[in-house]
Order: sequence, then C-alpha cells, then structure tokens
Amino acid sequence: MKNFRLGMAAVSALLLLASCGAKKAVVKDADKPMSNLPKAQKTEVATQQSTFAFVERVNDKKVDAQDIVADLDFTASMGGKDVSVPGSLHMRKDQMIRLQLFMPVLHTEVGRLEFTPEYVLVVDRLHKQYVKEDYRQIDFLKANGLDFNALQALFWNQLYLPGSKEVEEKNISKFKAELGGSATTVPVSVRNGNLSLVWNVSRQTELISDVKATYASAQHGTSVLTMKYGKFKPVGAKMFPAFEELSFQTSATKKVQRITMTLDMDDISTSSKWSTETTLSSRYKKIEATDIFSKLFSM
Repeated sequence: MKNFRLGMAAVSALLLLASCGAKKAVVKDADKPMSNLPKAQKTEVATQQSTFAFVERVNDKKVDAQDIVADLDFTASMGGKDVSVPGSLHMRKDQMIRLQLFMPVLHTEVGRLEFTPEYVLVVDRLHKQYVKEDYRQIDFLKANGLDFNALQALFWNQLYLPGSKEVEEKNISKFKAELGGSATTVPVSVRNGNLSLVWNVSRQTELISDVKATYASAQHGTSVLTMKYGKFKPVGAKMFPAFEELSFQTSATKKVQRITMTLDMDDISTSSKWSTETTLSSRYKKIEATDIFSKLFSM
C-alpha cells in the first residue's frame, strides 16, 4: 500500500511541479539569384535554407495518429523514495493525456492523472479524493510556463512553439538548428519570454532524442524539465518512443524539489475505443491542489 501512495504522490507531483512572417523572408532571399549576392549573404541564405529544411523534416516526423494507447511500467523517484507499478497511457490528440496506475495482479486502478485543454484532473482512488482545476488555478503549471499544448508535445515527442497549438510551416523559421560540426545530435531551439526549449535531434534519423525546457522567473525562480526518449517503435508510418523519462527540478516551491518518472510502454496501438469521460461518485471529495502538495513532501 505504501508503494501505491508513493505512486500517487509522484503522479500528483507531476501536476503540481510542472505547473512546465519570418519564413516568407527566407523564401524571398532564396528567390534572389545567388550569383548576385555578396559571399557573406550567400552563406547566410544557405544557412537559413538548411536550417529551415532540417527543422521542417523534424516536425514532419511527428506521429499522425489521432490516438495512442499503451500498457506501461511506471517508475518514479521523489525525495529519495522509489516506486514501480503497472499503468496505462491513453492520449487523444488535442483532447486528452491520461495516465493510470494499477494494483499489480488485480489490475485495479489506484490513481489517475488527466490533462485536457480545459482542466487538470488528479484522482486518488485509495483515499477517494480528487483535484480538478483549470490551468489558471494551478499555480505550479502557471509558474513554470506550461500548458496543455506544451505537455502534449512532450508526451507525443514533437516540437513545440510556446503560445501555439502546433508548429505550422509558417513558424518553422522561428526555430534555430546548430547544423555545424559532426556531433551525432543537432540542437534545435526556440525561446519565448521566460521559457526556452532545446531539443537534441538525431542527425541520422531526425528523431528527437531528448528535450530540455527551462523557465526562468524573477518571482518563481528557475525550473528545468527534461524528457528523454528511447525504444522507438513504428506507429503507423511514423516512429514513436516506447520509453519516456521525465525529470523535473524547480525552485518555484521556495524549496528545490526534484522528481523523475519513467514510462516504459508495451503494446502500443492507435485504438480509439476508449472514452475521454471520467465520472466520479459522490463519495469522492474534492480538495485543493495545495492540500495534496502539503501531503506529498511530508510522506
């Protein structure tokens, strides 16, 4: 039972602590006869074209499926405590990210975490408690510059442009790619206000191997979220990571907090035979996010 409490603590901590015209100019330059440009400008145009093409190919690698469903082994480390339980992941593009934790053998659900564009839901089946708030009410999400679109990009292994639902072709040139050198990975980056993101992309496969999101705030301190990806498997015509490791460190809580979680997935499918609805009986008590937070780090 202690392991299940730790598992719910880790899932809830993810909720609380994570709370993480240019293209036309390039095309215009490309249309200029290169022979009429100074050497330095030729180099600049060629670099812009190469960067744009590379980032565009990376963006095109994202999975096209509407749904991703998988069984998984969930592990978490927080405050020197470790937990490992079975679970499942259900994601529906632009609608839902759902992580469920189960009791071994009996496969009874003990906890659930849901992200939607409108709200965040954490359900503690053991204690018949839940938190349901919109993103504006979750201080830790708001303080760390993360919303549903950012979280979706993390779990779906794709690029993310802060403030946008998805990366469109017209926004590709907002990303930078360091194509020079012979390293096996190429850093691709974007920055918007206090939030900066850097993806390391395989030079060979053009798949994202990890991403680091840093949010620096004079009011809330600095938070760093990293997601590592591995065990890529085909999902439709694209590749999806069957292994994801999320690490988060923040000083937004006045005390530095760290958490690491891994999702080791199996039986990945694109099944749509599941509902995004979660209904709780009247026996469940709604509590404030701060109530869960105060319990988490006293365990």
